[in-house]
Amino acid sequence: MRDIVNEVAQVLTEKGLTISVAEACTAGYVGHLLCAPAGASAYFWGGVIAYSGGSKRKLLGVSDELQQQYTSVSPEVVLDMARKVREVMDTDIGISTSGVTGPAQGHSNRPLGFFYIGLATRDGHEVAQDFQWDGDRMNTKEQTAYAALEMVRDYVSHH
Repeated sequence: MRDIVNEVAQVLTEKGLTISVAEACTAGYVGHLLCAPAGASAYFWGGVIAYSGGSKRKLLGVSDELQQQYTSVSPEVVLDMARKVREVMDTDIGISTSGVTGPAQGHSNRPLGFFYIGLATRDGHEVAQDFQWDGDRMNTKEQTAYAALEMVRDYVSHH
């Protein structure tokens, strides 16, 4: 798993790209991984932990209407989170996470271990992917964080 962290760091650095994160369910884990390699300040500009719906609105500007219409665990909301953090931080890439870590489902009615990851780029590329993981809270957060890095690597490697 450490290889993906170094791969993402290397490709972002080589291409001179910057990234920011907006995390709900992963609570900073994606940002933590992005900052692990030495020299991370060349590509990682920061992030927002927007765990609650209210913080998504206050910190990122994700509308209450969007969250009520689709729930926080939706492709629409993760894409808006990725878009907004990218704009606020003025980075090339914004990545976001939202999901159900358990033990309760919350308001989304999604199953435990269900996550969305959103990616939005300066050039207008946007994608939201859903994932279903088995495991406890920490295990599903880790799997989501590594999947987010894989999405970044795949995008950067092909663009």
